[in-house]
Amino acid sequence: MINLKKSDIEASFDFDASVKAIRSCYIAASNKTVSLPPVGHIPFTSVNGDCHIKAGHIHEEPIFVIKIATGFYDNPKFGKPSSNGMMVVFSALTGEPVAVIEDEGWLTDMRTGIGGALATCALAKRSARKVLLIGAGIQCRMQANALNRLFEGSLEFHVWARSKEKADLASKDLAANGLSAAAITDLEDCVRKSEIIITTTPATSALFQADWVSNGAHITAIGADSPGKQEVDQVLLEKADVVVCDLADQSLDHGEFQHAHKAGILKEVKELGDIFNGEVTGRTSDDQITIVDLTGIAPQDIAITGSVLKAYELKEDF
Repeated sequence: MINLKKSDIEASFDFDASVKAIRSCYIAASNKTVSLPPVGHIPFTSVNGDCHIKAGHIHEEPIFVIKIATGFYDNPKFGKPSSNGMMVVFSALTGEPVAVIEDEGWLTDMRTGIGGALATCALAKRSARKVLLIGAGIQCRMQANALNRLFEGSLEFHVWARSKEKADLASKDLAANGLSAAAITDLEDCVRKSEIIITTTPATSALFQADWVSNGAHITAIGADSPGKQEVDQVLLEKADVVVCDLADQSLDHGEFQHAHKAGILKEVKELGDIFNGEVTGRTSDDQITIVDLTGIAPQDIAITGSVLKAYELKEDF
């Protein structure tokens, strides 16, 4: 049985192969060629944390994956990362364990970054250049770096967080990776000017007002992945021209759209895989407002895990 540590994964990681695999997994999820049990969720409200257990099988794939991911959002105060976790891989033919992947949450963070970038590329207008990142944690960096690699055109990144110090640090990290990035303090002004807005927080109420968002803007909402979380104004969800999610069952139950769904104000909700597959249309004009809610789906974990194992086996000549 293969046992991989985070250092092994980083040394063998193939970004382009993972992008291809994750895009395909969204299509598989929307085509219902996957087996997905309900997501497990354990809240730790007294310490501002939670744990998600996601599992599944993409039909015809030789493996299935069980992933445990934790988010303890006050950890940076103690010098620890906010996310952690591991994946266990089994043969879909015999049920035998194939690999234990002790990625410390790195693969979850990476597949979330890639998923967000793919969704943003699919729904933002091609001429978009000004990107606002709300939140200055791990996903701020993951989303920006992945989007910078996948989007056609030069992007200008701005970072806002409740902590100016954290926003400054995140923008410096992005600049060190060759991105055009700067921290900002006037959130309203930047929302009004931004063509792409990416929210990456564990917030439980809207981060900005609906009337701040300009026509033609795209919003990728990453943070809401459990009951009670919310980053986007419900008025904006009602106002938006195109509303998309990764998996409707999850998004409407415990994703960004949970509150609007309960209130009965959502228009048609499309799935990202159907857009990738050409089954439905996404943005059709540059003045539309588009929103995508990404709760994170098990097929992403299966896809990126398979990509890592393939790269590792090739490297080791297995």
